[in-house]
Amino acid sequence: MTESKKITVLEKATSHYKLQISGEMKNFQIPEWDTTIYYRSVQSLRSEAEVVELTKQGKSVEALVVAILNKARHEDGTLMFSKHDKAVFLNEVDPAVILKVASALNGVEMPRIEDVEKN
Repeated sequence: MTESKKITVLEKATSHYKLQISGEMKNFQIPEWDTTIYYRSVQSLRSEAEVVELTKQGKSVEALVVAILNKARHEDGTLMFSKHDKAVFLNEVDPAVILKVASALNGVEMPRIEDVEKN
């Protein structure tokens, strides 16, 4: 493959990604917090790296919280939480609601609260 074709494929890949992240955000209600959380279904690998690393270290609860911090947004697209909110989530927020939010943000079924508390 020639160098120009590699660039063309890379340009197509980045164009696809830009289209994905600039599209309409999804949202869901969290009645326990009386709020709507907005999110993009696609995240950069950089924003997922910390979640992956924590998961590899067996820190699944922290990984769930970091995923929420990285993905949850206001309607205008700004992040809803800061990285400094991690300790509050880990110590002062209902774990069942954390699982509910993480499940919605990640589009996957999360483990039961009992299984997560073991970690």
